[in-house]
Amino acid sequence: MKITKDLTISQVLEMSPDTANVFVKNGMHCLGCFIASGETVEQAAEAHGLKIDELLKELNSVEAS
Repeated sequence: MKITKDLTISQVLEMSPDTANVFVKNGMHCLGCFIASGETVEQAAEAHGLKIDELLKELNSVEAS
């Protein structure tokens, strides 16, 4: 399944636990907190000043491995 900007961080981690490394590398350290269960990948990227397309590419490259 492809990771999209509308998935929550928790959903992405459930689909592909190895994506945790991508989130942490990009400054998203609160992977187990309440916010992760409701925040979408797009919202997280915006909050951390990241380009959504680049983050999605990186997340999907892990998922495809």
